[in-house]
Amino acid sequence: MSKRFSILVGLVLILMGSLSLAFSLVMPMLEMSVWRLWPMILVGMGLLFVLPPFLVRGRRGLGGLFIPGAPILTTGGLLLFASIFNAWEAWEQLWPLEMLALAVGFLFAAVYMRNVWLLIPAIIIGVNGALLQFCALTGWWSVWAALWTIEPLSVGLSFLVVSVGKRSAGLFIAGLILCGLAGTGLMGMTAILSAGAFLPGRWVINLAGPILFILVGLLLIVWSVVRRSPSPELAAE
Repeated sequence: MSKRFSILVGLVLILMGSLSLAFSLVMPMLEMSVWRLWPMILVGMGLLFVLPPFLVRGRRGLGGLFIPGAPILTTGGLLLFASIFNAWEAWEQLWPLEMLALAVGFLFAAVYMRNVWLLIPAIIIGVNGALLQFCALTGWWSVWAALWTIEPLSVGLSFLVVSVGKRSAGLFIAGLILCGLAGTGLMGMTAILSAGAFLPGRWVINLAGPILFILVGLLLIVWSVVRRSPSPELAAE
């Protein structure tokens, strides 16, 4: 293990050194200070977390390193971009990438560790992060007046995904109920807000509720058709 760790640290140092050398040669031509490369420290820390699972196969516990590693690597990348191009205002629109990175970390950990339960935080955090990123890019923060229903929806979707891996009818039904409640709440809030002031992106909200109901109905039909019927012996008992 120590040998592989030494190789890992060596590869990270070589990568960081190569990038720093490249930037050091280019940045003076652009009249930029080399000190702008300080976020490379965070990038290196992130790589030290995310690379071990790829280098050491067969140890599922290492998959947990993706959870802190993905956000650290994303933070380093964003800081490096902002520092080099002096575009610190980018944080106003890109900060939800931190949540998306955390969701990706949980997703990679779930796949590497073969733990389907880790998909629950991955989906919940990912759905919220995607919606926050949408609002940050468009400036339509007022849509949260109706899209707060994304919370039960994200939990319901995570239950549906886990129910497929665990073949659990209880989780599937719970997921359908939560998704149905989210769709009902979304349509209700849309009706209330329609009578009020103008809401940016209202057409998105108007479509989301009905589409959600259609998807829940399709999932219910597919589940009913695909699931196995109990054997006659079990039914007789």
